[in-house]
Amino acid sequence: MTKLAATALSMTLAASVPALGEDDKKRFAFSPVTMEDVQAVSPALAKYTQGILLGDLWKRPGLSARDRSVITVAVLIARNQPVEMPYHFNLALDNGVTPAELSEIITHLAFYSGWANATGAVAVAKQVFSARGIGADQLPEASATPLPLDEAADAERAKGVEQNVGAVSQGVVEYTNGVLFKDLWLRPGLAPRDRSLITVTSLISSGQVGQITYHLNRAMNAGLTKDQASEMLAHLTFYAGWPNVFSAVPVVKDVFEERPS
Repeated sequence: MTKLAATALSMTLAASVPALGEDDKKRFAFSPVTMEDVQAVSPALAKYTQGILLGDLWKRPGLSARDRSVITVAVLIARNQPVEMPYHFNLALDNGVTPAELSEIITHLAFYSGWANATGAVAVAKQVFSARGIGADQLPEASATPLPLDEAADAERAKGVEQNVGAVSQGVVEYTNGVLFKDLWLRPGLAPRDRSLITVTSLISSGQVGQITYHLNRAMNAGLTKDQASEMLAHLTFYAGWPNVFSAVPVVKDVFEERPS
C-alpha cells in the first residue's frame, strides 16, 4: 500500500486507489497520516476507524458507494479539510464519480461554502488529476448549454427571495436570482439530484439549517429518496459530526412529515 493511499483516517479502503509514483506523491502538500500514526496517538480512534467507519458505515446498503463518496467529498470541501481530500478524491473517481462531476462539485460548492474552500480543493484536485492523467478534455465547459428552467417554479422562488432579502440587499437578490439559480443551478455537469445532494450536505456540514427545508425538498423532488436522505444523515454523523446532524434532524423530520407519502 502506498503512503498516499493511506492518507488520513480512511487508510484501509486504499485497495481501490491507484498506485502513484514517488514524483506524483511528492506533489501533494499534506503528509499522509497512516493507521500506525493514528494508533500511536489514539488507539481508541484507530479502533473506531477500522471497526465502525470502515468496517460498518461504508458498507451499509442505504447509499451506493458513489453517493457516499459524493457526500464525503462535499463535506471535506464545505469544511475546508484538505488532509483527506487526496484519498477521497481518488476514491470518488474509483467509485464512479467522473472527473467532470468532481470538477462541477468544486464549482458548485464555491457558492455554498465560499470561494476559498473551492480554491483549496482545486489545489488538491489538480494534483489528483495530474497523477491520473486526467486532461481538459474530461472536464466540463466553462459555459455550457443550460438545463431547462421551470419558469413557474423559479418565479415563485424569486418572489420569495425578493420578499425576504430585497429590503436588506438588492445585490444579494440580483446574484441569487441571476448567477445562482439561472446559471449555476442550470449547469448540466451534475444531475439535479446530485447538485441538491451536495448542497444539503454542505448546509448540514456547516451548521446552516435555515435553508435545509428548501434544498432537501428540491433534492427529493429530483429523485433522492427518503431512505437515502435518512442514510445521508447517518453518514454525516461521522464526517460532519453529531452536533451538526442533530441540529439538522428536526428540520429533516418536518420535511419528511410534510411531503406526500
